Amino acid sequence: MADVREPLPAWRRAWRALWRPATRWSIGALLIVGAFGGVLFWGAFHTAMDATNTLEFCANSCHEMHDNVYQEYMSTVHYTNRTGVRAVCSDCHVPRDWAHKVVRKLKASGELYGHLVGEIDTKEKFEKHRMVLAQNEWRQMRATDSRECRNCHAFTAMEKAKQRPKAQQRHAEAQQKGMTCIDCHKGIAHLLPDDYDENVDYTAGVTITPVAQAVGLPGPPAASAGGPGTTRP
Repeated sequence: MADVREPLPAWRRAWRALWRPATRWSIGALLIVGAFGGVLFWGAFHTAMDATNTLEFCANSCHEMHDNVYQEYMSTVHYTNRTGVRAVCSDCHVPRDWAHKVVRKLKASGELYGHLVGEIDTKEKFEKHRMVLAQNEWRQMRATDSRECRNCHAFTAMEKAKQRPKAQQRHAEAQQKGMTCIDCHKGIAHLLPDDYDENVDYTAGVTITPVAQAVGLPGPPAASAGGPGTTRP
């Protein structure tokens, strides 16, 4: 009796062929091809990671960034200063270590949904959501003990004698109480929300992660309203 079965779709034939044992290739050849393909994939992956960390990408990949926070950032000391040392977006918002960096990139890819549906595609919409966006970032920084800030700033590296008296006092208090950078330095690179209140602790209940404490970083500060010396651009 003739076989009357319908032919398989092309994608199913390709899938079966992909997993069919090789009959013409030696194990050595497969290993060499696999290793070469792995190197190409790894190189392409890291190239993409590096490309999406540049200031040019962050500033120009979407108008939500370019028209709002990028404009604010250009007027701050992180962009232009007397020493010429510039901190770009990824220095503050993307971890340097590989594991945390990949996690952050995956989270960022989820943010594309907001761009596609136009959640903050106008200045008015952005300002409406500014407080929520800011709080999300503040809480994340507090949970990591301001990890990205500490790539450039650390209590142990400060020459406190060269700081202004108020800065010396604030940093001594922060170190004694186990506070972290974002507790005081909100609004250092972007405008604070219009309804921001310096007497409100917007990171209440968010503690420093055990990983940060395990490597000798200070623990969470005692509950308090706001933090001393909150900076505004």
